[in-house]
Amino acid sequence: MQKVLVTGADGFIGSHLVEALIRQGVSVRAFVLYNSFNSWGWLDKCAKDVKGSFEVFSGDIRDPHGVKEAMKGCDAVLHLAALIAIPYSYHSPDTYVDTNIKGTLNVLQAARDLGVKRVIHTSTSEVYGTAQFVPISELHPLQGQSPYSATKIAADQMAYSFFASFNLPVTIIRPFNTYGPRQSARAVIPTIITQIANGQRQIKLGATSPTRDFNYVKDTVDGFIAALNSSEGLGEVVNIGSNFEISIGDTVQLIAEVMNVDIELISDEVRYRPANSEVERLWADNSKAEKTYQWKPNYAGRDGFKKGLIETAQWFENSENLLNYKSDIYNL
Repeated sequence: MQKVLVTGADGFIGSHLVEALIRQGVSVRAFVLYNSFNSWGWLDKCAKDVKGSFEVFSGDIRDPHGVKEAMKGCDAVLHLAALIAIPYSYHSPDTYVDTNIKGTLNVLQAARDLGVKRVIHTSTSEVYGTAQFVPISELHPLQGQSPYSATKIAADQMAYSFFASFNLPVTIIRPFNTYGPRQSARAVIPTIITQIANGQRQIKLGATSPTRDFNYVKDTVDGFIAALNSSEGLGEVVNIGSNFEISIGDTVQLIAEVMNVDIELISDEVRYRPANSEVERLWADNSKAEKTYQWKPNYAGRDGFKKGLIETAQWFENSENLLNYKSDIYNL
């Protein structure tokens, strides 16, 4: 692909993806959310070796005209732009419908009109809800246990419908819980690390019994690029996960171990999801990704997870990075 549009390029995964694509010689147009501060999100703090090497388009994924303008001249689009915070979706669900569903429709329609050669749409493991069987394959039933996951299910189906109806070359990549440098403090791993890095030893958390399949951001990015560079998987869903399950409670203790501190967990009621909305168990079957794209996680198993946590903690402990986070409040 000569030129690629990345939506959500100003975010956590998107910014890492932009950097990785440029290092592979791909011409990148980064779609960032327009704002009066002229902020490009994490791209303002991108690695020095890629700074100035990408084009920026400021717009809003909810606007079809801007999306189409941004996509002109691009061979492919990697669509990551979305609202993803689950607690925020409880009190502002309309914005999730507009951004996640209508925004995806805008991307798909523009790609169809412009004859884009490849669309990689980003799903989420949250669409599976609490696991009915493990490890979770792509055949697992979908359960919208939050407004966020419901809108992502709808967006995924919209993406598939454009493949089925119009033969648009769409692949749906379904990452499990990605973590790493630059992740928002609304996610559990940055919540823990930033509290510790700021000197707190009584760590405020919600539920600690749910399990997750954490995937280091470098592995997630590699999965996107593998899908982009392959002619396989059109019209299909592909899990990107580590195939390693660990509870939130055990994750906290592993973080404390790598940061060499003793901590005490404090239950914070505001951080709990409604009982029927909590996803109790996630564990990825990643065999399809390996078969389809020859993708395997480099940060696999407990040792790989620990390695990723060390790299993540080191980034957050840098004072310049830590200043971007508010660890003393609950981040939606």
